[in-house]
Amino acid sequence: MIGKFQICLARVVDPEFIRAQFAAFGPVRLRRMFFGIGILADGIMFGYAVDGVVYLKTDDMIVADFATEESRPFLYPTKGGMRTLLSYWRLPERLYDDREELALWARRSLEAARRAAATPRAAKPKRVKPPAAGRLGSRRQGDHPPRAPAPRP
Repeated sequence: MIGKFQICLARVVDPEFIRAQFAAFGPVRLRRMFFGIGILADGIMFGYAVDGVVYLKTDDMIVADFATEESRPFLYPTKGGMRTLLSYWRLPERLYDDREELALWARRSLEAARRAAATPRAAKPKRVKPPAAGRLGSRRQGDHPPRAPAPRP
């Protein structure tokens, strides 16, 4: 048991199975991530495998094809309940038996991942913690007027 969530290891991700599935696509690099395996090509992650299921990267240009195949987006548990990651969708079941077409879908997902990597993200505003009132050293040099020199006796 981890927190409130039990990890289901009934369907373990087999790296050799993933490599065999993507053989028609070309060489893939696998990276252990969270509770699964990231699938990368040319240094870009375009797939994720967890609990025996492969998910591919999507974007607005290809997500409709996944929906047409009655695929679903990636879901994962959090302390507050299930969360949906809309950028990765489940590989349609029929593609596990058709490696040539799987390779086409993988190429399209890799292109979606490249488009996402090329799109600049808006920078998150940095949180600035205000200085604590009345705490010594809370003022930085230049935050207060300079002191007059002390008179000489």
